Amino acid sequence: MKVTKFSHACLRVEHDGAVLVVDPGVWSEAEQALDAVDAVLLTHEHVDHVDADRLADALAKRPQATVYSHPAVLEKYASQWAGLAVAVQSGESFHAAALPVRAFGGWHAVIHPEIPRVPNLGFFINESLYHPGDSFDPPEGADVETLFVPVAGPWLKVAESIDFVRAVRPHRVYALHDCLDNELSAGLVDAHLSGRSGCPYERLTPGSTISMG
Repeated sequence: MKVTKFSHACLRVEHDGAVLVVDPGVWSEAEQALDAVDAVLLTHEHVDHVDADRLADALAKRPQATVYSHPAVLEKYASQWAGLAVAVQSGESFHAAALPVRAFGGWHAVIHPEIPRVPNLGFFINESLYHPGDSFDPPEGADVETLFVPVAGPWLKVAESIDFVRAVRPHRVYALHDCLDNELSAGLVDAHLSGRSGCPYERLTPGSTISMG
């Protein structure tokens, strides 16, 4: 299984000729990530995680592809993905692009008490890779080989990122949700996570690919 990290929160997973994409948002190289896509997982509705227009264009070219997300996300974009979407709830297991997936969590992390929270699902893919979306909900009972941890955003602080990695206890961890970091802040954040996570940590350059299993 190959995993390519695109900008911000987008991952492309390739396995046995199938392509699964997570959170192709407006800050990512969505068109490149969605090339020849078979399935898409959307953690929540925010535009940095879903570029609705580019996704609609990709689905038009791949009528066999399927989008999996929370019912609230699918309802918001129903007119663009009609017939190509499957609703998923926290705790459910399913297959996407022939890979087993389990959904965890339920809600986006709190940005501010006055800002309404939206549903958010974390996805545990192929019993090895966890993408939490915009939350620090651990995948209870899962043995996570590779974790992508959010490191920058208006809803988090570095202490939460560190504690999340420690709670999940993955074999290795990579930065996610990182478009809001500049070079100086990225260096500071990386130093804290490298020194305190308890496992190997790395920030990938957009377009970098790692191999799993």
